[in-house]
Amino acid sequence: MQVISVTQLNRYVKNLLEGDHNLSAVHISGEISNFTLHYKSGHMYMSLKDENAAVKAVMFRGNASKLAFKPEDGMKVIVKARVSLYEAGGAFQIYIEDMQPDGVGALQIAFEQLKKRLAAEGLFDESRKRRLPAYPTRVGVITSPTGAAVRDIFNVLGRRYPLAQVVFCPVLVQGDGAAASIVEAIRRFGDSQAADVLIVGRGGGSIEDLWAFNEEPVARAVAASPIPIISAVDTRPISLSVILWRISGRLPLLRRRNWRCRISIVC
Repeated sequence: MQVISVTQLNRYVKNLLEGDHNLSAVHISGEISNFTLHYKSGHMYMSLKDENAAVKAVMFRGNASKLAFKPEDGMKVIVKARVSLYEAGGAFQIYIEDMQPDGVGALQIAFEQLKKRLAAEGLFDESRKRRLPAYPTRVGVITSPTGAAVRDIFNVLGRRYPLAQVVFCPVLVQGDGAAASIVEAIRRFGDSQAADVLIVGRGGGSIEDLWAFNEEPVARAVAASPIPIISAVDTRPISLSVILWRISGRLPLLRRRNWRCRISIVC
């Protein structure tokens, strides 16, 4: 009779599981329960369950940091994971490499989670909103230097309010670095008081295209701005920054070919 140790048993079973090609990249649907985010390591621990069974799961920080949303108990998800055994504790579990919401997009969930958190802080309260100054002499514009949005803004200002000086700060409005670029521009205007009112925005697009305006730093920069801000972001789909604009009105966008406004660039 061969006698083996607990360590040998667990290691043998672990090797069996990890050696099975069918278990190296399994897509599993289930509901999250017992979710815990370890605040020091950044690792996520949870169980995935259905009506009849449950399995323990781990998502290490490297993969967890790539998620656009925060997992929560009760959330239905689809994960890509490898199956193994935690040798020290003899626990059968899965190691999650990727996670997506089941039925709802990750960005939409991230949007709703951040919106709920900011609302709880009072950032959307009507009392925070301001009206436009009656006769602003300096209109700050924060948008991309290319595309239809900047042309529309300059054209309508030239047509409807040619006496105003336009102070333009070109920024990225999409992709890596866009949110930081927008935040820095709002901060510069606030610090220098270079405008009486700000127009911040871009043309339309998908939720991915507009995502810079849904990022928390941009939302907080809008809320903290000492200068009233006008939305010039296409609202389909709605963005957090549109909800946060600190005025009750909006500048209509009209097209005209001849620009007659005075423009200066500050960024």
